Amino acid sequence: MSRHPMVTRLLCLVFSCLIILACSPAFAGHGAPKAQKTGILLVAFGTSVEEARPALDKMGDRVRAAHPDIPVRWAYTAKMIRAKLRAEGIAAPSPAEALAGMAEEGFTHVAVQSLHTIPGEEFHGLLETAHAFQGLPKGLTRVSVGLPLIGTTADAEAVAEALVASLPADRKPGEPVVFMGHGTPHPADICYPGLQYYLWRLDPDLLVGTVEGSPSFDNVMAELDVRKAKRVWLMPLMAVAGDHARNDMAGDEDDSWTSQLARRGIEAKPVLHGTAESDAVAAIWLRHLDDALARLN
Repeated sequence: MSRHPMVTRLLCLVFSCLIILACSPAFAGHGAPKAQKTGILLVAFGTSVEEARPALDKMGDRVRAAHPDIPVRWAYTAKMIRAKLRAEGIAAPSPAEALAGMAEEGFTHVAVQSLHTIPGEEFHGLLETAHAFQGLPKGLTRVSVGLPLIGTTADAEAVAEALVASLPADRKPGEPVVFMGHGTPHPADICYPGLQYYLWRLDPDLLVGTVEGSPSFDNVMAELDVRKAKRVWLMPLMAVAGDHARNDMAGDEDDSWTSQLARRGIEAKPVLHGTAESDAVAAIWLRHLDDALARLN
């Protein structure tokens, strides 16, 4: 039976990490069982936009403030982003590399917290990696994974409330706000219409659109036409205001959302702040991390 290419790559990476661990002095010999050492691994898609990186730094600060006695490490799921960061001399391990490194450091229990927005392909790849590392000889005893931002129906409702709490102070009543999500062919794309439902329960002028999924920007434009909007706020529904936010949403290119609105005589007001910069939104990720830590015991 042939394996899925992703599974094959994952097995090869885990095998390579096992060789590294086996050769590490930290794992030589057959001493007494190691004492429990708990760590946190924060995993983001990543960004190559320097101005967007403070959003992740702020998230890391929140985690360290909430769990001051637990060491925090980082990993990034986007291969292209890792390559760009490494070219700048910035450490950018994959989740598998980070978990192998934590095992080498002597960690036995690791709570992996996803900073993705929905449980799409990136999140499920992270789950596979975490499960592959749990219980390995001389490796990590337990690995748990915290849900992404919108992991359950209750999360969708909580995120809607958090987004409302994060709206621009200058927004006037009746002015539409469009949240730009990434979108995906993965079934988890259904999270975006689900979030739209809860946003509309709070404010009928809050809209969700995606770059690569549903609702599309054409769907958003249809809603704006109904509202005869003249001024529209644009906000990223992503942890950081990276390339998509700065180019696809707020860029000068003809196909950016800002440019498309301008051609219809609508003033666009882009807000270049990722959701990880919002305390209200970040609190949801922190709850998921608390759940992941609780599952380690």
